[in-house]
Amino acid sequence: MSLSILPGMSGTREWVYPQSIRGTFTTLRRWTFLLLHVALFVAPWITVGGQPLLLIDLPHRRLHLVGAIFTPSDTIFLVLLLLFLAFSLFFFTAIFGRIWCGYACPQTVFLESWIRPLEIWIEGDRTRRKRRDAGPLSWDKAWRKVAKWGLFLGVSFLLGMAMTSLFAGARPLWTGRASATSYAFVAVFTAFWYLDFTWFREQFCIYLCPYARFQSALTDDETLLISYDTERGEPRGTKRGPEGGCIACRKCVVVCPQGIDIREGFQLECIQCARCVDACESVMGRFEQPTLVRYSSIAVDEGRNPRPFRPRTLVYGGLLTALTAASVVLLLGRVPFEATVNRAPGSLFTVDADGYVRNTYLVKITNNAESSGPVPYRVAVQGLEGAEVVIPEVTLAPEESRTVPMVVRLRNGSSLKRTIPFTVKVDSPSAELLLPMTFKTDARVGGDE
Repeated sequence: MSLSILPGMSGTREWVYPQSIRGTFTTLRRWTFLLLHVALFVAPWITVGGQPLLLIDLPHRRLHLVGAIFTPSDTIFLVLLLLFLAFSLFFFTAIFGRIWCGYACPQTVFLESWIRPLEIWIEGDRTRRKRRDAGPLSWDKAWRKVAKWGLFLGVSFLLGMAMTSLFAGARPLWTGRASATSYAFVAVFTAFWYLDFTWFREQFCIYLCPYARFQSALTDDETLLISYDTERGEPRGTKRGPEGGCIACRKCVVVCPQGIDIREGFQLECIQCARCVDACESVMGRFEQPTLVRYSSIAVDEGRNPRPFRPRTLVYGGLLTALTAASVVLLLGRVPFEATVNRAPGSLFTVDADGYVRNTYLVKITNNAESSGPVPYRVAVQGLEGAEVVIPEVTLAPEESRTVPMVVRLRNGSSLKRTIPFTVKVDSPSAELLLPMTFKTDARVGGDE
């Protein structure tokens, strides 16, 4: 059997073996990763007012967020959210470059939090892994690979379950009560992450991720990027440390998860994880010299003063502010229930024996309130003076929906028009909705339209 088909043993691909590193930015990233893991694994289990903290319920077209329920009638919030996320990406990229890739991208978070620690635990440090992979197949090599791939599969399944919990609910999914479709999604997520962890890895960032391709359009000379101080570092030499120059230790190269040399200038493959900054800082610190690899910008490197407030950041910041303000205004005015009123099918109007004109409607009310208890709703009509309204009482539990008939009767008379506009008022203890509707009468009565 050819070893080239086994993950980590291909002779055609130059595999990356990043060395472990400690430092300020590595510690910062670990705290960021911890918070993101808490959001992924804990949020689906938390409830607020009896509702999930976060649940994307696709079959029922509902979004549960912090106890509130959003439905297709709240599409405006989805549009505002997508716009906010897009301009946030533009805004923070313009200022900090690829901060998303290095600190928050799931690809980076999972590789650094799960996969690399497991590799080091089972196969050892960078040098041992490289030497073992380059050598012939042996029992020691085989059992370590099998154990590592087995753990990778377990991690992939765990992440698949956690991600599907956002759509199917944590409790039904983890207790085996979710639908077959939900577990099919678990299988898809598991296969995706397993392929990524065992083989694809940094190639995803290099070949598939579109962010690296269009980020150059979002940055400028004053964007904060990781760069090498060429003026101080060059020419390189093994004895240049006391002078503050590069000693050609290549530590910034061996710690890079993308396998690039930051000393060769900015490259699209760089995810700005700052591992190279920590590596150079650990070396130059021995000589009591500042790091040669650092967060900087083209403007700073050329001796210009950085401008955090410049046209593109002002435009992006202004749009983010406007989107936030619009969202707040709409949220404050949002009604926590839905209601519709339609004329009963096949029924326009009826003239009763007592001379009243009767119209029948169907009122549908859906409770999207955050309260965990039942909510009473009252239905009334406005604009039909003297009308009789017959409608049953409606009390709904959270997420409950009900359609009830509403009969509106109006005394017949010559002053009535054929079509009379009026308003159906649906209110709860916390909000109200006004729905326009029309009342139809006999064409022989009232004359005018």
